[in-house]
Amino acid sequence: MKIASVANIKARLSAYLKETAEGPVVVTRNGKAVAVLLAVADDDELERLVLAYSPKFQALLDKSRRQIEKSGGIPHEQFWREVKAETRTRANKNGLGKRRTSK
Repeated sequence: MKIASVANIKARLSAYLKETAEGPVVVTRNGKAVAVLLAVADDDELERLVLAYSPKFQALLDKSRRQIEKSGGIPHEQFWREVKAETRTRANKNGLGKRRTSK
């Protein structure tokens, strides 16, 4: 893991971005860590990273966990029935439902 000051990062950003392939680069200001540069392999990894640090998303997860603990959640089969029903409803509202053709 590399450690570099904000001034060094500003001066050689491209070089430090290349170094993230080998591991994280910790960015410091006045000797204290303030950020980390990380290499991202794909869009899914980027999305997971952003969501992991999203206070709004974490609050939603916490609320969902509490609700599941309180109510016991819903059975697996019921969940997927509801997802499929919602998907059909949205498709129909958007005019994307199955269309019948006369033969």
